[in-house]
Amino acid sequence: MTSQERAVVLIVDDEPAVTDSYAAHVREHHTVRTAYSGEAALSELDEAVDVVLLDRRMPDIVGDDVLETIRERGLDARVAMVTAVDADFDIVDMEFDDYVVKPVSGEELLETIDRLLRCTEYERALREYYRVTRTYVALKSTKDRAELDGSDEFQRLESRRAELRDSLTSAADRLADDDFEALFRDLER
Repeated sequence: MTSQERAVVLIVDDEPAVTDSYAAHVREHHTVRTAYSGEAALSELDEAVDVVLLDRRMPDIVGDDVLETIRERGLDARVAMVTAVDADFDIVDMEFDDYVVKPVSGEELLETIDRLLRCTEYERALREYYRVTRTYVALKSTKDRAELDGSDEFQRLESRRAELRDSLTSAADRLADDDFEALFRDLER
């Protein structure tokens, strides 16, 4: 997903009024899918979903099991548990990306989604940087300096590596500032 594309957000809650209210806030900024049960959520899940806002307590399939299925399917979606269930030790092994306790404002939902999307963008850039760096190292270890200097491909590789390094540094600074601020705000509650 590029910064110009709208993220696909799946909102899952067994209370239609809650789901629809969340969707109304999010729809201005992102493409929204809704599900009013765990079973409906599983049928809405595919590779296009970027973020899932997931209730924990639902009558058919609980959110914990939906989360587990998301991870088992290897989907790349970020998952925020948005629930009235206070955090307890049962969440230690759950593979969610954020945990938000209701009631939640529209602004908090958008902040959560944005934070999760920043993490996704950072991870993708980091993977590309790693790939480019491994290619760079492989070429440097097998070619002499004259060959490297004479290669347009290698020059582009060096430029791309520098761009990615700068981009990662900037993204890490944004993540640190925004997410540490949110973390400390949450700790003060």
